[in-house]
Amino acid sequence: MKAGELRDKSEAELKNELMRLRREQFHMRMQKAGGQLGQTHLLREIRRDIARIKSVQQEKKGHG
Repeated sequence: MKAGELRDKSEAELKNELMRLRREQFHMRMQKAGGQLGQTHLLREIRRDIARIKSVQQEKKGHG
């Protein structure tokens, strides 16, 4: 997910995407703890996507 794509989304869309990623992150953390997660690099990608969404939300608050 790129920051440019996120800037085109509305505040509600960003909020929904953030909630979806947090749910996915939670489920992956549980799988990792249980030894079932084989693709641990996905946790890093999700964490970075969450940070990108938060950054875009802050940018929008600053300009609005």
